[in-house]
Amino acid sequence: MDNHALLAVSPIDGRYARQTAPLREYFSEYALIRYRVRVEIEYFIALCEIPLPQLADFDHSKFEALRDIYRSLTPEEAARVKDIEKVTNHDVKAVEYFIKERFKELHIEKWGEFVHFGLTSQDINNTSVPLSLKETVENAFLPLVNEVLDTIRSMAEQWKDIPMLAKTHGQPASPTRLGKEFKVFQVRIEEQLRQLSLLSYPAKFGGATGNMNAHKVAYPGIDWISFGDRFVASLGLKRSFPTTQIEHYDNLAAIFDNIRRINTILIDFCRDIWTYISMEYFHQKVNKNEVGSSAMPHKVNPIDFENAEGNLGVADAVLTHLSMKLPVSRLQRDLTDSTVLRNVGVPFAHDMIALNSLKKGLGKLILNEKAIEADLERNWAVVAEAIQTILRRENYPNPYETLKALTRTGEAINHETIASFIETLDVSESVKEELRTITPQNYTGF
Repeated sequence: MDNHALLAVSPIDGRYARQTAPLREYFSEYALIRYRVRVEIEYFIALCEIPLPQLADFDHSKFEALRDIYRSLTPEEAARVKDIEKVTNHDVKAVEYFIKERFKELHIEKWGEFVHFGLTSQDINNTSVPLSLKETVENAFLPLVNEVLDTIRSMAEQWKDIPMLAKTHGQPASPTRLGKEFKVFQVRIEEQLRQLSLLSYPAKFGGATGNMNAHKVAYPGIDWISFGDRFVASLGLKRSFPTTQIEHYDNLAAIFDNIRRINTILIDFCRDIWTYISMEYFHQKVNKNEVGSSAMPHKVNPIDFENAEGNLGVADAVLTHLSMKLPVSRLQRDLTDSTVLRNVGVPFAHDMIALNSLKKGLGKLILNEKAIEADLERNWAVVAEAIQTILRRENYPNPYETLKALTRTGEAINHETIASFIETLDVSESVKEELRTITPQNYTGF
């Protein structure tokens, strides 16, 4: 860890800086400037393609040189934008002036006034931020989620035939299978990913108060509504219309809520695995150089699942605030959305830390079949449900109450207890034989 990381206020830029480094391409101040420049340049190109009369003579072969302004933007050039901002005291206007400087360098300053033509700052911000969010989800978040999901899916298949005592309310319950319990988490995550895939990434693009007033007054003959729809769609986003000066953020909130549900499922998963480790259903691969406790040499703690749970919780807290705050604004706008949007990267940083910890923790798991089998063997009482259900089928008098009396004596119930009980039943030999075949190991359902 370098000195910069040691001096960071937040652990996402300090202790966990290496894990969160990929997000600098999406959520750093440099990244925000690059996305703003990208939207401004692509907007200028779109105006040329209409073309506006004053842009009809712009050489389209220069489009790629324009795109290189954002494609090759360096941190030093982003710093130039920040220097301009010190004068303008306006971050988006600083981007506009920076692009006009580059136009001069490319000898196309003649068309410079069509940079940011008819727009307000939120047309740029409310397009740049969802674009950065979309590319983060696609390029950083989903690949990690799918790596964890693939591991869960593999374990569900690998352990699908291993019987295991279930626990409801922490008490022994009808047996299940280990793979099936992993399968539950698999399908829960898959369903949320399916829902996430159906959500669009919204962008506001409509001028000072959302009505494209400036566009219409300058060029009343152009269908600016259709232009706005096409331009935003070309970036992979969906234009919100009508709006106020800002995006109303409802669909953005839906995305945050969906990701929060994925996180919550993974918190549930972490707690279950943590518990299985404490029950010794799993051992963990040991790194001889690691220390589990400063006082107790024997300890191998489930720290990866604890780390994941903690970071998922922080991510959920921020996602909740984003989804509840952003759709609320005074009249046509206030600035609270702007300051809050700068924290969109925070939950994704914590998610990356959590998902990497989950991958690491799952990679350490060693199945302890002996402990799972021993737990089943200690709990023959769980076959009481099976016996009383068959007795109900046979119209045996008071089957539930009969099994309740057998299993609630406070004494241990084992194979011999159940076998002796079966012999006392006034049923046919074929039914008794059917009951004798039931064990905690095979009473696992579908």
